[in-house]
Amino acid sequence: MGHNYAKPLTAEARMERVFSRIPGDWSIKMERPQGGKWSVLMQRPDGMLHQETADSLIEALEDVWRFLR
Repeated sequence: MGHNYAKPLTAEARMERVFSRIPGDWSIKMERPQGGKWSVLMQRPDGMLHQETADSLIEALEDVWRFLR
């Protein structure tokens, strides 16, 4: 009997998935102060913006994307 186990996405695959879903007219600012956490600020064309900070860039990107979509 076969089992179908979902393979977890790598950080690179997660990053590619998020970037492919962000519309081209949204602005994105990513930064990480020396020794600090990643900060991502995203703004939609209607002016709505949101910022998240996380230990990894992909976590911050996914959190901001979830909030703004």
